[in-house]
Amino acid sequence: MPAILKFEELQIWKDARCLSAHIFQLTQKECFFREFRFKEQIKSAAGSVMDNIAEGFERSSRLEFINFLSIAKGSCGEVKSQLYRALDQKYILIQEFQTLYDEYDRLSSGIAAFTLYLDKSNIKGQKFKGRE
Repeated sequence: MPAILKFEELQIWKDARCLSAHIFQLTQKECFFREFRFKEQIKSAAGSVMDNIAEGFERSSRLEFINFLSIAKGSCGEVKSQLYRALDQKYILIQEFQTLYDEYDRLSSGIAAFTLYLDKSNIKGQKFKGRE
């Protein structure tokens, strides 16, 4: 497998970016305008997933990356919980909820799988290159 040189090459980051855009579009509905704090909270959590993947990658340390992936996975859970809130308040339809929930669930699983891969890797990261 060729080395990934930019976080934009990571499939989990691409998926998180796409889902963040979906959440942003969802919050453009008129019903979300009444709930400014909630609207900003769900958008922030969705953005946090992709941002933490990127920040962890840029740290150039395997262990730091794993830590940031854990935070990103937690943000997936936060979005899923907020989707329930949106459903309960009737801001979204059950079909919208289920589609987004399933996509965030898949992303969370992908982050977990990538974390396991990194956890088993012997590579320390670019930060430690040449420091044996």
